[in-house]
Formats: sequence, structure tokens, C-alpha cells
Amino acid sequence: MAALLLAAAVGWGIVYNYANQKTVPDEVIAGGIPIGGLRVDAALEQLENIENSLQQRTITIHATAAATDSKQWTVSELGYKASFSDIRKALQKLDEGNMWDRAVYRYHFQPSYTLSQTWNRDAFTAAVRKQWSWIEKSETKNASFTITDEDEVVYEPHSDAFRLDVGTLAKEVNDWVVLKEEQISKPIEKSYKAELPIAIIHPEITLEKLKDEGIDRKIMEFSTDFRTSAEGRAHNVTVTAESLNNWHLAPDEVFDYSKLIARTEELYDYREAPVILNGKLVPGIGGGICQVSSTLYNAILRAGLEIVERRNHSLPVAYLPIGQDATYAGGVINFRFKNTTGKHMIIRTEVKDRKLTIKLFGTMDANDRYDIESFTTKTIEPTVQETINANLSPGQKVTVQKGKQGFVVETYRTFVQDGKTISRNRISKDTYKAQPTIIEVGPMVGGPSATPTPPPKERLLEDGV
Repeated sequence: MAALLLAAAVGWGIVYNYANQKTVPDEVIAGGIPIGGLRVDAALEQLENIENSLQQRTITIHATAAATDSKQWTVSELGYKASFSDIRKALQKLDEGNMWDRAVYRYHFQPSYTLSQTWNRDAFTAAVRKQWSWIEKSETKNASFTITDEDEVVYEPHSDAFRLDVGTLAKEVNDWVVLKEEQISKPIEKSYKAELPIAIIHPEITLEKLKDEGIDRKIMEFSTDFRTSAEGRAHNVTVTAESLNNWHLAPDEVFDYSKLIARTEELYDYREAPVILNGKLVPGIGGGICQVSSTLYNAILRAGLEIVERRNHSLPVAYLPIGQDATYAGGVINFRFKNTTGKHMIIRTEVKDRKLTIKLFGTMDANDRYDIESFTTKTIEPTVQETINANLSPGQKVTVQKGKQGFVVETYRTFVQDGKTISRNRISKDTYKAQPTIIEVGPMVGGPSATPTPPPKERLLEDGV
């Protein structure tokens, strides 16, 4: 009996001492940190220090692209919370209940506990956007260029816009703020620094892209004058030139003069002026439009571009040497050329003091030039046409139109580079009709009647609409 009582007393003492321990049960780990065997108050203090340390960490964001400022927050300001609440509650229960319950609870004490971490990722995103909201208000602006009155090409740079890439930044920050268990047991990084990711938004037309189009300088200009033209013809030349001004040609694009005439007819009214109808000057509408095509033709020739379609007038024109004009007849004769510079090209026009100037802006080597020469290879003598005029005396003759010679002309283009002739090619062989001498004759008594000259089968209207 005594032995049993002694054994019971010893057992009771062991249970009592076990239940009333002030230490954390052995081999207990909280958030990866071993706290088993520590006094409960020391363990709780250690865990609290870890919580405070985690919540005092700082995040510093530095902007570099569109701004040079920086901003720092503690993680707690961004909604971060770290808590060992589960282990704290579990340790408090070690002192609850009777001795036997405490002993049993300690014996079955859970060996592992996690650190509860929460944070408001949206709060971080909002804080960043609030700090640098002005960045996202920027807008792009396309690059542009102007051609000055001195024919200089002046470029205006583009403007970029900036946008915050907060999503990427928030993910990176989240991976640092919310620690994994193996990170908690190691020395904790107290601060995180990152550059604000700012996406640069380029406009559709950047300065580099615009300059690459090749509008470098004025590469050619050519002028003709119309000082002797009547008001109607001067008007037609002027409005056609205005419609041509700032015409843009892409590389290998073919210029079509008929489209220019169509545009001009939409914008303006052509006026009455002499036109060429079947080789004769007659009153018509639109006279003068071919002075624009011929002036443009000469600029194109001297820039070395490829002529796709071109014909000379049936009669020589006063404002250019023969062989160097380009006529137009709606639906029959057109003037077309291809932009073979390899870059973009702009056509500018200027009408001043009855003088038409056409300028080409684009890309052309400053050491290159094209010389144009025309040679008359044949002269065509005018014929004589006699018609009966009943108002004249029998046998009387009156010259009503003095004939003019016609010509066959060949035109050559010579390519000169660095002062040396590289090539010489014939670009056209043109025929200008002779204009007949017209004589009216008085009717002979009993003589034959004059046979009228049959009209041409087709009406060919040049230099008009």
C-alpha cells in the first residue's frame, strides 16, 4: 500500500510539473522559426518582434523615365498585416483547464504553425497611380515638317506619351511583401527598392520614321511664265497649280495628270481661253492647263524620274523649247510619270507675277544632275490651201493665214555625276505639224465650185477640258 501511495505521489508530481511548465512544448515551429523549449513569454515576445519587423518594412519606388522623384511607403500603410495568431492562441490554452487537461493538451500540442500574412495589392496600385497620375495624362504627338519660304525642310520632333505598368510592378512587390516560410527564419530584408516601370508610347509618326520617308531638300525646280496670257488662261494656269501644290508621291507611285484635272474641276471653275482643236487654236474652256503639265514635265526630266506617258502638243508652245512640252487631252492623251527616287516626294507650286514655278522635294544626290537638250532633225514645210470666197472679185487672192513650219525634234537626257557624263539617252521624238497657208480666192465665172475640206473624223482637243 505504501509503495502504491508512493508511486501515485511520484506520478502526480510528474504530471503536475509537466502541466505547469512555462515553456513552449519541444520541437514546436511557428512560421518556420523553432520556438520549442523557450519560455512562453519569451516566445511570444520573439514572435511579436517578428510581426513588427515585417510590418515596418519599406517599399521605395523611384521614377526614372518621365520623372525623377521617388516615394516610400511602409508595408503596413499598404494594408500589410503579419500575425502569429494561431500559435498565440495555442500557447494561451496551455494555462487553461485543470491540471490533467493542461497536461493532456501539452502532450498533444500541435508542432507546426504558420504566419498569417495579408496585404492589399489594390492599395499599392492606387498609391502608385495617385503619386504619378500626371504621367498618364500625357498624349502622343506626331512628328511633322514644314517647307519654309526659303525652300528649307524643317522637321518638328514627335512627342511620346507615358503609361504606368503598375500590374507588373505590383506582382514583383507582392512576391517580396508576402514571405515564404523558409524566408521568415532568415534575416529579413527591411526595404525593397524598384524603378517605376513606365511604358513609352510612341506616336504613329516618329521623327525617325518621317525622316526616313526622304523629304530631305529641294531637289529640282523649273519655271515658265505666262505674262502675255489673257485673264482666262492665267486663271486656268493658277488654279491648276494650286491643286497640284503639296501633291505627295510615295516611292514607285505613278503620278496621273488626269487626276489633277479632276481635282481642279472639283475645286474651281475653268474659264474660257484658247485651246488646240485638231491642230488649230480656237476658243475653248480650260486653255492653259498644259502649261502646268509641261512645267512639271521639265522638272521631272531634270530630276531623272521615269516618264510613263507623255506626248507633245500638235503645235509648238511659246513658253518652252520644242521637244520639251507635255500636252493633255481628256480620255486620249495623258501625262504620267513614276517616282523612281526610292523615297517619298512632294510637289510644291508657286505662282507669282504671272510666273509658274514647280519645285520637287525629296531625295537626290547633290552631285547628280540631268541635262536636257532638244535638236530639230527635220523641218516640215507648210502646205497651201485655197478656198473660194464669193465676196472677192473673180481671180482675186487674199492670204488669210500665213503658214508655219512644222518640226521633227529629238530630245536627249544626259546623266552627269560628279562632273562626269555617265549616260545619254533619247527620251522622245516629237512631230509638230506644219500649219498651212490659207488663201481665199474669188470665184471664177463659170469656174468650178470650191470643194470644202472634209472635217476630221475625230475631234482632238488639247490644252483644255
